[in-house]
Amino acid sequence: MTTPTSTHTAWFRVLDLDELPEGRVKTVVAGHKSLALTHYNGQYGALDNRCPHQGGPLGEGSIENGLLRCPWHGWDYCPLTGQPPGDLDVDDAVPTFPVEVRDDGIYVGLPEEKTHIRTVTDVMAETLTNWGVTHVFGMVGHSNLGLADALRRQELQGKLSFIGIRHEGAGAFAASAYAKLTGRPAACLTIAGPGATNLLTGLWDAKVDRAPVLALTGQVATQVLGTGNFQECDLHAAFSGVAAWSQTVLSHSKHAELMTQAIKHAIVQRDVAHLIFPDEVQTEPAAEGATAGTPEGRISPIQIAPPPDSLQRAIEQIRQSQRPTIVVGHGARFSMAAIEEFAELLHAPVLTTFKGKGLISDRHPLGCGVLGRSGTPIASYFMNETDLLIVFGASFSNHTGISPKIPTIQIDFDPMALGKFHSVTVPVWGEISIVVEQLKAALAGNTNTEDRRSIVAERWEIWRAEKQRRERDDRGQGVNSAAIFAAMTRHVPADAVISVDVGNNTYSFGRYFECDRQSVLMSGYLGSIGFGFPGAMGAWAAVGNDRSIVSVSGDGGFGQYLAEFTTAVKYNMNITHVLLNNSQLGKISKEQRAGEWDVWKTDLHNPNFAKYAENCGGFGVRVTKKADLDESLVNALAYDGPALVEVMSDPELI
Repeated sequence: MTTPTSTHTAWFRVLDLDELPEGRVKTVVAGHKSLALTHYNGQYGALDNRCPHQGGPLGEGSIENGLLRCPWHGWDYCPLTGQPPGDLDVDDAVPTFPVEVRDDGIYVGLPEEKTHIRTVTDVMAETLTNWGVTHVFGMVGHSNLGLADALRRQELQGKLSFIGIRHEGAGAFAASAYAKLTGRPAACLTIAGPGATNLLTGLWDAKVDRAPVLALTGQVATQVLGTGNFQECDLHAAFSGVAAWSQTVLSHSKHAELMTQAIKHAIVQRDVAHLIFPDEVQTEPAAEGATAGTPEGRISPIQIAPPPDSLQRAIEQIRQSQRPTIVVGHGARFSMAAIEEFAELLHAPVLTTFKGKGLISDRHPLGCGVLGRSGTPIASYFMNETDLLIVFGASFSNHTGISPKIPTIQIDFDPMALGKFHSVTVPVWGEISIVVEQLKAALAGNTNTEDRRSIVAERWEIWRAEKQRRERDDRGQGVNSAAIFAAMTRHVPADAVISVDVGNNTYSFGRYFECDRQSVLMSGYLGSIGFGFPGAMGAWAAVGNDRSIVSVSGDGGFGQYLAEFTTAVKYNMNITHVLLNNSQLGKISKEQRAGEWDVWKTDLHNPNFAKYAENCGGFGVRVTKKADLDESLVNALAYDGPALVEVMSDPELI
């Protein structure tokens, strides 16, 4: 018999007296040890649960002809001594542990557990939290267990929150949304192979919307790399397009430095960084005296001032303008207080891109809502009558419709974004917060612009009257979008974070919902269906219960990550999801009609989503008529936890 010895033995109660019948085996856990407990010939045996050949779980095997058979490869052992039969090599024996039958149950004795030895992933996890990364979204699995244990220790110390998701793609979307809202990186954790590749859509969303995200992926052991091992995937190749920086962690790596470089690249480049952790490296002991990295002395403020010449040209262009109009995009989201002051100085209407929706309140005297396909006629009116565009942090997407024929000043931190799609009159490279302060200082008391506040108010009055007319439309085939978003405008708290999906529901949100001080998150340049609910999870992680979290999607989008509603229940995320159910991919149906195609394969078979929410442990309500919208929204928003308002909506009245 191979029995571990120790000067101290800890005893664990593992079974009731009558729990394991004669001739049977069962997996039990004592402390951190998994054991195969056997009952044979009136005696109990405790064997290490791991077969010494392929690691098969002996507790899942069976006792046949007096021998315990491994369920993976059929090797036999004595169920009491762990010895193989006959003259087989004694090295093939399974370690065993002492068993005692006491009055209150079956006990197994184990050597006292050794003190944890600090590993290379401990050093890296400590570096992660030192850099201010506080949230990881992910799934623990067989090829990231060492890294996961290091993250667990950081969570035990209160330095990290780990949110276990149901699909890795949702974790990447949540991390992207967290970064879009805060400007700070979050991380996502997966296993090798399919877990890692499932991240790619969410990581591309972060990349194209300039959101800093850190991807942590397990990998097969280095000794089998390149051999076609189970779940082996060339992760460097798979992530080469999406990650601005990607490295494999090796035994001899500078481990704290690798994590430092990853996070620094994510923050400075506002991009995706990626670390690959081969299985065996994760548990290797850290070098004696190894210290975790910190951001001290490794990163500088990024408030870069513009070149004086381009700034002066911008100032002169504005001085000559009488009807300037400001356009703000997602890149301006952390500079809006100064931009509003600048707009008031110029009496300039402020339009937003769709990604910038909500950056200025629709109640502000100069706020004109969204420009473009998801926009308002107010914004398009001022685009048509301006003599100068001043554009902060916008990408000039063709969905926005910024006219190339109007003199334009473009300000952006990224020099490659300047004049990206067409020439602009004055490209200004600099951090928006710095540029706008310099413009304010130079132009104070030195402009000759028209005050167009009264025209803004007049255009809002015309649009609101039109929206009220549309609210009354009823074909008897569901609630119309104007009514849905009018109800949301009435009841969604002014400081809420709203995560929206992709589709007709999103276009209608951009057009009809009036923002106060809400923050809006979306899959902007990637336009990925399914973002809405995982994005709300990321927002909840960022702000907790300090702000209300609301998400909006169609039935197609919500169906992509349906299971994450259980994640929201598990962590008691206070998210209210508004689901427009029209039983089809409505935007695609619309595009097929517009292109004179047959409408084909866009119909959806749906469950009762409200009952699904209830089955998951949350709040669910189904709305079939406009009169019930307000009460349902109020009740859902008041619910302490995940709530879903399923609105049966008209696919044509959008």
